Amino acid sequence: MEENSTVFMQYSSIPLAQSITLLCLTKEINHVVISPGSRNAPLTISFSNHPEIEAYSIVDERSAAFFALGLAQQLQKPVALCCTSGSALLNYYPAISEAFYSDIPLVVISADRPVERIDIGDGQTIRQKNVFENHILYSANLYSELVLDAFPLDEKLKQKQFEAQKHNEREINLALNTAIEQNGPVHINAPFYEPLYNLIEKPTVAPLQIEPIREAKTTTEKALQSYAEIWNNAKRKLVLVGVNKPNSVEQKYLDFLAEDPSVLVMTETTSNLHHEKFITRIDKIIAPIENSENREEEFQNLQPDILLTFGGMIISKKIKAFLRNYQPKHHWHVDSKKALNTFFCLNKHFDVNANEFFSNFSPLIKTSKSDYQEKWLEVNAQRDIHHEKYMEEIPFCDLKAFRHILAKMPEKQVLHLSNSSIVRYAQLFRLHPSLEVYCNRGTSGIDGSSSTAVGASVKANLPTTLITGDLSFFYDSNALWNNYIPKSFRIIIINNQGGGIFRILPGAKDAQYFSQYFETVHKLNAKHLAAMYNFEYQTAEDEESLKTNLEEFYTESERPKILEIFTPREENDTYLKNYFRYILNKE
Repeated sequence: MEENSTVFMQYSSIPLAQSITLLCLTKEINHVVISPGSRNAPLTISFSNHPEIEAYSIVDERSAAFFALGLAQQLQKPVALCCTSGSALLNYYPAISEAFYSDIPLVVISADRPVERIDIGDGQTIRQKNVFENHILYSANLYSELVLDAFPLDEKLKQKQFEAQKHNEREINLALNTAIEQNGPVHINAPFYEPLYNLIEKPTVAPLQIEPIREAKTTTEKALQSYAEIWNNAKRKLVLVGVNKPNSVEQKYLDFLAEDPSVLVMTETTSNLHHEKFITRIDKIIAPIENSENREEEFQNLQPDILLTFGGMIISKKIKAFLRNYQPKHHWHVDSKKALNTFFCLNKHFDVNANEFFSNFSPLIKTSKSDYQEKWLEVNAQRDIHHEKYMEEIPFCDLKAFRHILAKMPEKQVLHLSNSSIVRYAQLFRLHPSLEVYCNRGTSGIDGSSSTAVGASVKANLPTTLITGDLSFFYDSNALWNNYIPKSFRIIIINNQGGGIFRILPGAKDAQYFSQYFETVHKLNAKHLAAMYNFEYQTAEDEESLKTNLEEFYTESERPKILEIFTPREENDTYLKNYFRYILNKE
């Protein structure tokens, strides 16, 4: 007798919960991060019992939201978040704002009390309607549905119930489609009457389906002709690239740009673009000029006629300051969604993706005679030599630690960088092209770096390493409080006993009570957290112990690992500032 292959499913008896679940599935939204609670029980029941949905349970809502962001980052499609009513929802806000500015699709589904229960003193109740309005692409405020068994309805009320259901279905469709079409966060607020836990085996609704628009925007050579003429007449073109997903831009277009002597390409660590003729460490070019005797002349030599940008946020403050003070005649940005006027001189937005743009723009381009690229690649080569000499000479510090970490990092890794000093240190080193680099640069906060990396590690096709600062790690330590962390996951903590970046910022150290209110000096370490969350734990306090630990840090293990590196708190800023002087003046 053949085994019965029927899959047993249970749905909430509440039609609204069924509609949300079924519509998510029709749009291939099948990963849901659930923050446990009671008011969201109808959604939890429907999501967690469905065989086509991968459900994750994470208690801390702030961590859960960043975990979902990491999942969506790797899956490159929307991930749903589900929580109970009240302040639980507000803890999603940091990740929502990050998703908003980083163009990552999150579907936030909050349970709520019915409208007549708001502001009357009912427990776990706040004003949830449009609560994220400044950082959300769409807010769907749904109507609550009465449970027929509990509230007998006459024909008039049944008609209102039907109208409410149709309103809800339309709003759910619009919210989900917006997340898909615009790559960003949306909010669905779903009020539920009790009882919340009644179950059925088959859904009682067949919700209306509105298909999202999935066609990419296009352009034509004709539309680009006048811009190509401007490009061809310019002798100095700077291409600056911010955050990009790995393998998102075809290499043939990068090669095309690199072979034009009038084009200088500068990329950031998070651009995930590589070519031997690209300048990958921007601050290494800009910062020494700031201290040069020929500062004005050098900056004028670097000033482009045309600035072409694509990708997301730019990390380097120095390139921002340079381009704001030495503006190009033309700044064009290529992005299918938005263009930020970062340098105060934006005059054209090509609202297509980079591949679409270059496929039509490159046939119109002629290479121009110019020494622009050659001059700055020569400067870059000299700075590289001085960089290596400086790294050999300095004692153990943050910079030295980064040198060894990145030199020993295995190829083909997903590398997550926390914000503040960590991502800026990484910008000074050449990373292997096989690394896929991520950082939460939408809002640049330290609050969810670890949770995002953990979420990414669950769905990444490669092993994942997080490099984080001590404050960022301790602030988000609940990132380790879940059951989904793969044993290949690695965390490297640079512990300089406080907010090291504040020692780097101009004038910060001169502030009264600097160590208490800015640097936030502490004596914490991660040893007991590692034990509590079942991580292997290693430490390094000097160059030799770091080398020794890195030799075996990436070997296979049955548990994920933490390597905590202790660097000198008071010296790191001095070595970094001296670095920029050294690479300019060293003979």
